[in-house]
Amino acid sequence: MGASSWGYVTSYEGGVQASLDALHARVFVEEFGETGDYADLAELWADGEFMGTGGTHTILDVPKAAADSGAAEEGALRPLSCDRLLHHFGTGRPTVARYEAALAAADRSMSHQEYEQSLLGEEFPRWSGLYVLLYGEAAAEGAEPTHVGFFGCSGD
Repeated sequence: MGASSWGYVTSYEGGVQASLDALHARVFVEEFGETGDYADLAELWADGEFMGTGGTHTILDVPKAAADSGAAEEGALRPLSCDRLLHHFGTGRPTVARYEAALAAADRSMSHQEYEQSLLGEEFPRWSGLYVLLYGEAAAEGAEPTHVGFFGCSGD
């Protein structure tokens, strides 16, 4: 089937995992709400045959968020490191608009070298991804994030 990259922006819900859980709930309804194939997300994740062979090619394929940017782990999202935040955004506190612009730029047709330097060119294993805490335009130092940007890749 091939690999699929994906990216989302969602409201910050007081923590990254809570934000991811809320996004999972929303995407589950969007993907499976009409079909009735699965009663809930737990039932989807329990379907090892489907999830192990094809998956959804959405954020539903990555169930958890890691707290640090250490070693990449399949099935987990980890934060984009501070040096890579500075590389892509010029700040450690990017806005939603800057994040969406970086994703759009990475999605456009570009050379291999340009892609490798883009946000989607970041290194992470398939069935995993990265996240970026996003802030309001005039966020004061110490202010809570307003949103979280998640991006990754599913499939083989």
